[in-house]
Amino acid sequence: MDPKKIVEQGYDKISYAYRTDEGTGMESDYAGWLAELTPLLEPGTAVLDLGCGCGVPEAQILAEQFQVTGVDISPVQIERAQALVPNGRFLCADMTAIDFPDESFAAIVSFYAIIHVPLAEQPTLLANMVRWLQPDGYLLMSTGHSAWTGTERDWLGAEMYWSHADENTYQQWLTDLGFEIIWVRFIPEGDGGHSLFLARKDNV
Repeated sequence: MDPKKIVEQGYDKISYAYRTDEGTGMESDYAGWLAELTPLLEPGTAVLDLGCGCGVPEAQILAEQFQVTGVDISPVQIERAQALVPNGRFLCADMTAIDFPDESFAAIVSFYAIIHVPLAEQPTLLANMVRWLQPDGYLLMSTGHSAWTGTERDWLGAEMYWSHADENTYQQWLTDLGFEIIWVRFIPEGDGGHSLFLARKDNV
């Protein structure tokens, strides 16, 4: 099956197992991460949430101060996001196929999402992010920490697909695209973990 179809159908099936309406489920410090980004942005500016899921908690938190657009490939997740975050704008789409006008957003947030995109498509997606960001715009994104591509037959009750490079590769890609990397952190999970990047579009 097409890897993207695996992701779409997987999240349709496990949406509530992954995150309840109240925000419980697969736990990460979304609020803490966002608290380092939001003071850098002017209230009311536009923020893009790629792989927004059901909108809780990241889009919900962002929508308190900003104009949030969320994108997710799962129709179930988007339907829930529209109900749970009524003051956000949500689009059901493949993040590698959607497009926005240049310099549309002051920031882009993407947690545990790019790792579901086939690796060969990720450099172009990152290049689009640069184009979508306003001058001095920010990117807050989690990536793989080590390289791996594969599927798990029963992840929370559904088949799921992941594909990611290692941290050094993402760091090089971002630098080559003109991002200034402010910091990178290791986010542990089980026996492994992810890398979390805060970067700024360099307009020199």
